[in-house]
Amino acid sequence: MVHNLLPIFLDFKRLENLYDGPQKTKGAPRKYDGKVDLADRSRWQALGKVNAERDLYLYTAIVWSVSFKRKIRVVYLINCKHPERPCFALLFSIDLDLDPIQLYLADKARFQIEFIFRDAKQFTGLADCQAIDQQKLDFHFNASLTALNLAKWEQYKHRKPDEDFVFSTASYKRRKLNHYLLEQFICKLDLDETLIKSHPNYHSLCEHGVLSS
Repeated sequence: MVHNLLPIFLDFKRLENLYDGPQKTKGAPRKYDGKVDLADRSRWQALGKVNAERDLYLYTAIVWSVSFKRKIRVVYLINCKHPERPCFALLFSIDLDLDPIQLYLADKARFQIEFIFRDAKQFTGLADCQAIDQQKLDFHFNASLTALNLAKWEQYKHRKPDEDFVFSTASYKRRKLNHYLLEQFICKLDLDETLIKSHPNYHSLCEHGVLSS
C-alpha cells in the first residue's frame, strides 16, 4: 500500500505543468505545458504566510511527475527570512484532494517525530535492548522514550518565557554529567559544598561543553 505522504526527495527538474488551455480538434490532446519553474509563481496557488515569525510562505499546485508517471499535489514552502537568499522545500502527496495545509502540518509533525527517535537511539538506549519477548521490548521502548520526555519536560520548566524553547539532548546529558562529577568531587574530597556552589564559576563548570543553553 502506498502512503499518501511519501518521504522521498522530489526532483523539481522532473516536474511538468499541466496544460489546461484549448485543445486541437485533431490529434492527441495536449497534456503538458513546460517544466515547472520555481521562480515563476504565477502558476501556483498562494496559501499565504503560515508562520509570521519566520516568514514562511506556502504555494500549491497539481503537476505531472515524470519520475512517478502520475499527477501529484506539490506544496512549495519558501522561507524568506533572508530575502537575499531564500530557502525552499517541496512537499508532495499522491492524494490530489489532500488539503495542502494538512500536508505541510503532517510533514512538520513527521520531522519532529524523527528527532524523537534519533535522540532516543543516541542518548536513552532505544536500540540497545537484546530481549526478544514482546512485553520486555515494550517496557524497554517505553522506558527509553519516557526518559527522553522527562528530560524535555524538566528543561521546558526552566525555559525563559520570552524565548523560543530550544532543547538539545546532548547538552542536557553533558549538563547532568558535569553536575554529577562536581558532586562526586565535593563528596570524595570532603569539600565545603556551600562554598563550592556559591562560587561564581560553579555555574560555568556545570555548563562546560554544553552546545546550547
